[in-house]
Amino acid sequence: MKYLIIASIILVVCTSAINKTNNKCMNDVANTTVAKSIYDFKIKSLTGGMIDFSQFKGKKILIVNTASMCGFTPQYKGLEELYQSHKDKLVIVGFPSADFANQEYHQDVEIDSFCKAKNVTFPLTTRVDVKGDNITPIYKYLCNKSENGVLDATISWNFNKFIIDENGNLLAHFDSEVKPDSPELLKYLN
Repeated sequence: MKYLIIASIILVVCTSAINKTNNKCMNDVANTTVAKSIYDFKIKSLTGGMIDFSQFKGKKILIVNTASMCGFTPQYKGLEELYQSHKDKLVIVGFPSADFANQEYHQDVEIDSFCKAKNVTFPLTTRVDVKGDNITPIYKYLCNKSENGVLDATISWNFNKFIIDENGNLLAHFDSEVKPDSPELLKYLN
């Protein structure tokens, strides 16, 4: 009887650990295989639901790793202005991350509240890692020429940007110093 109880406890603990691992994997469920295109990615939205990049076909996509407590955080205003002025042909997707000096809130509800207070209306994902061992699959794709076929990129700080054309082709990577209204970026939108 004693062995049966111990075996039952072990089974419950193992099942619980497997379920937690499966739930973590579901965040990037479409990313379990090597993506061939940006349109293969789906990721959990900050407000619930999923952001499906295939819905952005025909529009340019600007992907930005964001942070709420960074010296570059004022770029949210420029990003929102860019989003509003080019909404018919551009979508911006923010990826909140605490990878650099832990400058992002830890809870999605805090990030959402901060962004609402800043009048951010473009889509945001849940908090993710944009570098390191736990890098979210879309950033692994964006940062590796072997996956995206165009360039290798290193995310050096918050508010790095990737611009993708209407056909899903990665065009360029910009570091934090390139603001949303910078000519280097805007030339890809005209």
